[in-house]
Amino acid sequence: MKAAQITEYGGPDVIQFSDVPKPVPGPGQVLVKLAATSFNPADIGDRSGAYRQVRLPFVLGFDAAGTVQEAGSGVTTFSPGDTLIARLDSGGAAAEYAVVDEAIAARAPTTVPLADAAAIPLAGLTAWQAIHDHAELRENQRILINGAGGGVGGYAIQLAKHVGAHVIATASARSATKVRALGADEVIDYTATHFAEALSQKVHVALNLVPLPPEAVRSLASVVRPDGVVVSITNEIDVPASAGPRSVRFIAQNKATDLDELVSLVDKGRLTIDISERLPLPDLADVHRRSERGEIRGKIILIPGP
Repeated sequence: MKAAQITEYGGPDVIQFSDVPKPVPGPGQVLVKLAATSFNPADIGDRSGAYRQVRLPFVLGFDAAGTVQEAGSGVTTFSPGDTLIARLDSGGAAAEYAVVDEAIAARAPTTVPLADAAAIPLAGLTAWQAIHDHAELRENQRILINGAGGGVGGYAIQLAKHVGAHVIATASARSATKVRALGADEVIDYTATHFAEALSQKVHVALNLVPLPPEAVRSLASVVRPDGVVVSITNEIDVPASAGPRSVRFIAQNKATDLDELVSLVDKGRLTIDISERLPLPDLADVHRRSERGEIRGKIILIPGP
């Protein structure tokens, strides 16, 4: 089968679109013919070796959406012909086929194209757990979402609005229209105005989705109420325990039950999948280049060949 893999760490040019062995499902696994994967900024860390040292050669891709072709021994949830989505923590989704552990997969939504559903797992899980598990956001609270123009931000805005919160989003002018369309009540153009200067009052929750320099870390904590919380998926936000809000940095857990909740919202028409582009999988290296130049907004779907 064809797959986007790396045999060494480095820049986008190390990504090769190559022939690799088709995987075989083991106990508790299913073989999935992939309809698509999606790009996540975390993919850059695997490619460069900056975030973790993966075993080489390594097939990229966390997000998987596809159709079950074969079930391994002991599988009870899925059968050939079923469609599913999953987050593959060990990579392997940037390919024509992948093996997926039954325990981490959810049935795919039925109201959107299967390929588009590949945009849900990593970004959706991160947003769901940020809003519900760590921020514990409630109705009528005010939340600042810093870096709302990306894939996680799009889901976080919508999930916060479903709770009934007032959403203030930072985004570039290029992303402002889409961020408002997803439900943001206020949008701060971070290229023109610092969020600390734009806020009229402190917020209950600050959700940080982008890497921050030290001075911005301090500013973020300063705009949150003492009884509030700062949630970050990048920097550790240090807050004096005696004088400031609670601070949480987290990495999303791979929970099929959370994926089921997200799929349910999609099928009920309450959660929009913000797809910015649909591209062939061999374009993955160029997507990495564009991301490093800061040119990516929303989710990019990458579709393998026939």
